Amino acid sequence: MNTQNGNNPDANAPGLGILGQYVKDLSFENPNAPQSLMAQPEQSPAVDVQINVNAKPMSETDYEVELKVEVKAEDKRAKRMLFLLDVTYAGVFRITNVPKESVQPLVLIECPRLLFPFVRRIAADAISEGGFPPIML
Repeated sequence: MNTQNGNNPDANAPGLGILGQYVKDLSFENPNAPQSLMAQPEQSPAVDVQINVNAKPMSETDYEVELKVEVKAEDKRAKRMLFLLDVTYAGVFRITNVPKESVQPLVLIECPRLLFPFVRRIAADAISEGGFPPIML
């Protein structure tokens, strides 16, 4: 029973909720298959990973946050691309009762951190299904 003049003490507690999450864009290019899958490179491929975060407000409390991951693998010796993965994974987050100065760190740090395990699994699965050993981000 609440004895604080009818006020719910949790009503003003800070909140971060995920309203939904989804693959927004997914592309896997394997331009030299099947030759690239049969030839064993003499050295490990050069792998370049780029990760970017984009966020936009949808309302006063809701934000769409995108985590864009690009993975490019090249056989430097043969001078050919092995694969290119481009995935954008997004989530819609509701942030309530958080001071304005704390919203940006939540949106640009905490929200992508919550999305990252999902995009990591999608990337590993796509690379594996493309015929290559999965890369664990």
